[in-house]
Parts: sequence; structure tokens; C-alpha cells
Amino acid sequence: MSELVTVSLGSNIEAERNLRAAVRALHQRYGELTLSPVYQTEAVGFDGDDFLNLVASFHTDEPVEAVAAGLKAIEDELGRDRSQPKFSARSIDLDLLTYGDRVQDEGGVQIPRDEILENAFVLKPLADIHGDLRHPVTGSTLAEHWQQMAPGAARIEPYELLLEY
Repeated sequence: MSELVTVSLGSNIEAERNLRAAVRALHQRYGELTLSPVYQTEAVGFDGDDFLNLVASFHTDEPVEAVAAGLKAIEDELGRDRSQPKFSARSIDLDLLTYGDRVQDEGGVQIPRDEILENAFVLKPLADIHGDLRHPVTGSTLAEHWQQMAPGAARIEPYELLLEY
């Protein structure tokens, strides 16, 4: 059975080039994508260049573990340096946010990811394209969660970037 998968994409090293390459790689692997607008945000957890962030979604029959491994493989192909601290500059970051309405925290895969409800740079683009989806744990829609977060959210600004695949 095909599941709707959502993935956050972020970069602050050659961000435009790396996001374009990541979108192409996701399309090659998973087919038709729905892409959110791109947003520019401050680095979180360290002093560094701003990030560009967006969310992509697609449908797949692959098991969740295969999707997680596929995202890691794309990061590796695009030169992700895993030797750096968690909060550091990065060429590309692909995080599996949701996989249908599945709830899981095992085997190195956490879905839904906590970051959905913690970071505007994840929730805003996710709500832009799937605002009517219900968070599998809270039961509230993503749009409702964004309405609650927006007043106190960190800076998140639209960024014009043409993404084609």
C-alpha cells in the first residue's frame, strides 16, 4: 500500500546547488514530488550562515526503513559530512518527517519527528503543503500546529529558488 511520506530538506553550504541536487535525487528515486516554498532561516544551535529549508512529499510502497536508508544514501551522494557535530553547517540534511500515520521510534527511525513541533523551518513548509494532515500523535492538523507556533516562531522568510526536476 502506498504511503504519503514527508521529508525536510535543509542546507547552508552552497544551499541553492545542494537543494536542487537533492530535489533531483528524490525525484529520481521516488517519482512525483510535492514541494513547499523555500524558506531562509537562521542557523539553530550554532553560529553560522543562514539555512535554506523546504519540505518535499511523495508516495511510496517502500518500507519506512528503506526510505530512511534511501535518504541517507542521497545525503552521502551529495557529500554530507557526518563527522561534524549535530548542530553545525551542512551541505544537505534530509530528515524523514512522516510516513503515513505511522508512529515509530526504533531502529534509528523516529516518526513523526519531534522537530515538526519544535522548529518553524520544519512545520511552516510542511503546513504549507499538507496543512490538513493530522499529526499522528497529537491529532491536531499541521495548520493548527502552525497557528499555535507562528506568533513566537523564529525568523522564517520566503526565499525565491526555482526547483526543477
